[in-house]
Amino acid sequence: MAAEDFFRRWSRPRERGQAQEIEAPVAVELPPPGMEDVQQLGIDSDYARFIATGVDEEVKRAALKKLFADPHFNVMDGLDVYVGDYSVSEPIPPAMLSRLHHAKTLLDPLAQFEKPLMKLREQVESMVALADAEPAPPAIGENAAEPAADDSTRVAK
Repeated sequence: MAAEDFFRRWSRPRERGQAQEIEAPVAVELPPPGMEDVQQLGIDSDYARFIATGVDEEVKRAALKKLFADPHFNVMDGLDVYVGDYSVSEPIPPAMLSRLHHAKTLLDPLAQFEKPLMKLREQVESMVALADAEPAPPAIGENAAEPAADDSTRVAK
């Protein structure tokens, strides 16, 4: 029952619309705009006729060029990060390079695989150099104050 009332109310305006023919406003056919019309355009002008179908491509482009040349639209976006020339860069200062020396393996991780045997040799040589530079600790049971005796000078007891 409620659905029937709804559909009846919904169909009434349609029935009235068919009974009363409403005259639509007659669209005035204007000739397609030309370059002279583009010269008269301003920021408050209606650009719809200039981008409609059937308008000469040069007229469309000239109208849009005039529109976007206005200072209202000609504002550089602060988020344009790609407009700069990044082909020319400043070299890294030597002070900064010296601070990055410790991160060489992080910046070039494949470099450690280029000459692993040479690195191993350098590590062994540095360990040998450190061992030669430090005096050997005294052997267990020997007195540090006594000089070490050779086997040839020892007397058998």
